[in-house]
Amino acid sequence: MGKLKIAIIGAGVRGTHVYAPYILENTSLCEIVAVAETKKGRRDLFSKVYNIKEELIFESAEDFFKEDKISDAVIISTNDDRHYNLTKLALEKGYNVLLETPMANSLDGLVNLKEISKIHDDKVFMICNSYRYTVFFNKLKEIIESKELGNLVNIEYNNSIGYTNYIHKYVRGNWRNSSDTSPLILSESCHDMDILLYLTGKKCKKISSFGNLKHFNSNSFRLSLSENCYLCSEEEFCPYSCKKSYLENESIYNHAVHIKPTKENLDTILKEGPYGRCVYRCDNNVVDNMVCIMEFDNNITATFNLSAFTKDHNRNIRLMFTNGEVAGSFNEGEIKIKKFLEKQERILKLENNSSGTLNVLNKFINSIKENINLEKNVKESFDSNVLAFAAEYSRVSEEVVYVEEFLKGAIDITKEIENTLAY
Repeated sequence: MGKLKIAIIGAGVRGTHVYAPYILENTSLCEIVAVAETKKGRRDLFSKVYNIKEELIFESAEDFFKEDKISDAVIISTNDDRHYNLTKLALEKGYNVLLETPMANSLDGLVNLKEISKIHDDKVFMICNSYRYTVFFNKLKEIIESKELGNLVNIEYNNSIGYTNYIHKYVRGNWRNSSDTSPLILSESCHDMDILLYLTGKKCKKISSFGNLKHFNSNSFRLSLSENCYLCSEEEFCPYSCKKSYLENESIYNHAVHIKPTKENLDTILKEGPYGRCVYRCDNNVVDNMVCIMEFDNNITATFNLSAFTKDHNRNIRLMFTNGEVAGSFNEGEIKIKKFLEKQERILKLENNSSGTLNVLNKFINSIKENINLEKNVKESFDSNVLAFAAEYSRVSEEVVYVEEFLKGAIDITKEIENTLAY
């Protein structure tokens, strides 16, 4: 097989600033030949930067899939609510597919997509569970399997979302309302559910969850505040001010606010657009804090904490074994190993820790070239998504959820719906 031809479906932040640059840097392996994007500004910018032919620029994914097969593979990097339908179209059209997480934003869509992937098992279908492909979590897996600290007993795992990251995505941004996209535990933390399943090496038996939208709601709004940060008398003292988030910081998220995020452009759009709204006057409903307690088949227990109320975005983990413990910080790329019978702790400093997505892309491209089936990746992603749905059901219902029974019920309901629609 020669150079792989790839189409980008969704030229947002991930499509334009994560996946596409990698392809541009590896032109001996692959090339971008087409793009589908609903927003004209993003579409035009992407086409210009990546030199896409005019006849291969599409205003929608549906227009792209109406055409005869254009590329060897598609990367689907749209909002969560489009993942199921677009992946179904892509597989049925004969494309290899790399899909952003989550697999689907509904349980029935998730169940159906797994079955559809079995029908089209001659194609490479991979979900971008990027943390599984990082040096950090692979080193933790290596330590667990080595048994040098005995058997794994318990895990404490924290996803510290970071307040600026949270308010950008989940208060003002595209993932703010679960009715339109996904619950927080799925959109933000299906990666984390995947990591817990990966490290334990077993299925989760049961899960109990608690969480709510404690702070970023209308109850926190005061009469001294304003609907927009630019009109607010307390803006200078507010950590959630859009000016502090976007004008005082340069980040990849500025590209979500404006396709050309100069200070002048940002200043103009923040005065009128959704990213300038007061965080207490948005139409968000996803939780800003959540805790999960889990028990796995091998009697390992785990707690998972998801919170908006941290300064930095990071993932921290502690593993407790029968003969020692391990603590690690993802951002710092550091793992501390403490054996019970040794006074001195061992510290591992990891390099190239942030390359998870690039490793996923490498695996995806190599799997296509070598015709490797990735059914295991689909199953792993499916299980992590099911666990996220079970966690959300537990939170809402205030029940302990037995995951296998929960999944069986979902499959039965999906079959009933399909049978009803068939008549």
